[in-house]
Amino acid sequence: MHKAWHIFQLGLKEMLSLARDPVLLFLIAYAFTFSVYTPSKSAVMDVVNASIAIVNEDNSEIARDIRASMLPPLFLPAAEISFDDINHDMDTGKYTFVVDLPPKFEHDLARDSKPEVQIVTDATAMSQAGRGPGYIQNIIMPAVQPYWAGAGQPESRQLISLDTRGRFNANYQQGWFVAINQVINNISVLAIFLTGAAVLREREHGNIEHLLVMPLQPFELMFAKIWANGLVVVVAAMASLFLVVKGAIGVPVEPSSVPLFAAGLAIYLFSVTALGIMLATLVRSMPQFGLLAFPVFLVMILLSGGQTPLESMPVPLQKFMQLVPSTHFVAFSQAVLFRNATFGMVWPSMAKMFAIGAAYTVFTLSRFRKMLAAVQ
Repeated sequence: MHKAWHIFQLGLKEMLSLARDPVLLFLIAYAFTFSVYTPSKSAVMDVVNASIAIVNEDNSEIARDIRASMLPPLFLPAAEISFDDINHDMDTGKYTFVVDLPPKFEHDLARDSKPEVQIVTDATAMSQAGRGPGYIQNIIMPAVQPYWAGAGQPESRQLISLDTRGRFNANYQQGWFVAINQVINNISVLAIFLTGAAVLREREHGNIEHLLVMPLQPFELMFAKIWANGLVVVVAAMASLFLVVKGAIGVPVEPSSVPLFAAGLAIYLFSVTALGIMLATLVRSMPQFGLLAFPVFLVMILLSGGQTPLESMPVPLQKFMQLVPSTHFVAFSQAVLFRNATFGMVWPSMAKMFAIGAAYTVFTLSRFRKMLAAVQ
């Protein structure tokens, strides 16, 4: 009972130390507000207001219909240019797409000669260049139907029609996914940084020596840092989820999924805060900690499945990432927040996070004991 009281009192001390550090407070506020809101609103990965031009070599009614079909918000009003201007306008970046309608286009459609339409794309706009031609094709096909002699023939009809419906984010707004991924990534970064900074701050200020003369055990010092900094991250993350993600951005977070997400977040922080303390025991100063933690952040953010699907990575890398708790937290968070998954669906991910956290904690405690012994 005395040990639990010591852990609680030491945790309060950690919170008071954090409250007196304006830099860390600003970092927490920035990470869960501007760092979430700004990328979700500015990171345009879809085709939005793309510049497009039409080369009307046919000078027909159907060519004018196709030009009139290129409408916002996908495209800006389509300009009409000559064939000789294509290379110059594309080289200067004036247009992202140029659609070249060949001569006798309407005539060939009437004869079912299947004329070819050329789409010239500026590949430097990678996200738009990858999706834009598909959108242009979907716009042109309905426009040519009234003029195409083969439109009603059986061989021109699709045997299977795919009807895709999105349950979460039915309009496929990229900013919704970016916002939630930003919260997930910032949880990992702050959990590691806050616990690591708490250890190194006491070493640099000489507080470790004061604590060691008290009747305290190393695990009491360690668990106090885990629960105090973990609680700060939980409160900040949940506030960001309600005020920024749901309130300011408008992502429809289901109220029934919030308690389950909070429980999984607490389990995840049990492991990732232990990782932050372990990294702090390997270095002697904050600059060294930053250099060591930076590649760890990158691996956790880029290879955990939030940015790139885990299934597309090499098999050895997939197996290695199973030992990293962020991999299971990303899968858990996406299932709960995107698909409103129940506990019965995500308990394996929660169990894996707890098992990895227990292993990290045992190893970190041994490293923490050695660090305190070296200080003595």
